[in-house]
Amino acid sequence: MTDPLATVRRLVEDIQPLDRQEEADRDHVLRWLGETDDVFRRAKPRTPPQHLVSYFLLLDPTGPHVLLVDHRKAGLWLPAGGHVEPGESPVDTVRREVVEELGIAASFPAWIGEKACFLTVTETVGEPSARHVDVSLWFVLHGDRRQELTPDPGEFRTVRWWTPGEVAAADVAAFDPHLGRMLSKLADVVPGRPGQGTPGAR
Repeated sequence: MTDPLATVRRLVEDIQPLDRQEEADRDHVLRWLGETDDVFRRAKPRTPPQHLVSYFLLLDPTGPHVLLVDHRKAGLWLPAGGHVEPGESPVDTVRREVVEELGIAASFPAWIGEKACFLTVTETVGEPSARHVDVSLWFVLHGDRRQELTPDPGEFRTVRWWTPGEVAAADVAAFDPHLGRMLSKLADVVPGRPGQGTPGAR
């Protein structure tokens, strides 16, 4: 049986940092993984107060466009995703959550496969008693704006395909604070430069 913590460490180690922030976050997470095995959320909302999340960004290379969800609880446009269950691989979290949240199967693009593309460490918003730190591994999935989605109405107000230019032109406060950085990273690593024209940081 594969050690889930070893899988997480390998995913983190394989990430090539975009900038000093991601380099610092990567170092922080590797130290955390070396100090504890209590990295999965065991009870909502904040036990333990720092735990793993898998984000997945559906990317339609035509346009290009990325799928974001208007998340009810966070009040932000975010990539879809969810907390990694105890003992679960972050990749398996993506496979599970994309079915639960969007009603489709995960399709990992050949250029990156099942590797994480981006890493963030973020304190959540909301009630102070519920705030915690999400260690988020960001994955990329192949998307198609023509495909039929069945978004979870309990989680999302709506979902929408965005171009990087539309994200750059909108109010930064409406999005995950790291989304602009993720799109900038995609501009450098994805064939066809899907994030071209996005700001370097947000």
